[in-house]
Amino acid sequence: MTETGLAGRGVVVTGAGSGIGRAAAVKFARAGAKVLVADLNPTGAAETVQEIEKAGGTGLAVVGDLSDRQVADQVVTRAVEEFGTLDVLVNNAGIMDRMSALGETDDAEWERVIRVNLTAPFLLTRAALPHMLAAGGGSVVFTASEAGLRGGAAGAAYTASKHGVVGLVKNLAVMYRKQNIRANAIAPGPTATGIQVDAAPDAHGPALIGRLIGANIGRLGTAEEQADAILWLASDAAAFVNGAVLPVDDGWAAV
Repeated sequence: MTETGLAGRGVVVTGAGSGIGRAAAVKFARAGAKVLVADLNPTGAAETVQEIEKAGGTGLAVVGDLSDRQVADQVVTRAVEEFGTLDVLVNNAGIMDRMSALGETDDAEWERVIRVNLTAPFLLTRAALPHMLAAGGGSVVFTASEAGLRGGAAGAAYTASKHGVVGLVKNLAVMYRKQNIRANAIAPGPTATGIQVDAAPDAHGPALIGRLIGANIGRLGTAEEQADAILWLASDAAAFVNGAVLPVDDGWAAV
């Protein structure tokens, strides 16, 4: 048992084929956890498993659309079958919107962003809860965003989805604290990852948001810095932390 208390634990990390998810998956493995890598990209997922194994850890991949209930259920079932336990769920997978203002947001943009960023974490957490309850507890860590704390960090769809994640975290923490299940989130500031923003340059939303972000952010963060915060929130070192949304943003939330 390491001082994090993560050795031997079963961990699911979504969006682990790249970026923050990959960094977190490898860090969990180095802490002695067994890690299921869930991602839509089969190549990225396989590469992360290879990194886990190079680090001396145990890893496996499940590939699919996590906003599909059957895929979410499969992720949890595989983790329990392969590891014998599911102690930590990291709901990290997400996509950006086009920085569209509400009046510029079409149905497809809204529905896709909400489904990936909010519905998928709901489905995965719902599937994981019975196993955590039966085991006497667990930890769920979400990747929220600065856009979950303010209105000027992204478009309407992404902002709404991440505010929804923050609400889900707080409700989950209150509802299940007596069952020893903790729910927390990181709220990353701008971070160097592979996430893409397909913004229309002449739209109202991207122009306004670009000016606001440029005036207030600090330095660009790294995926490893975000992953360190995820690992801490999941670990025994944060045993009395529940319902927290932790900005990891070089002070942007304080501006």
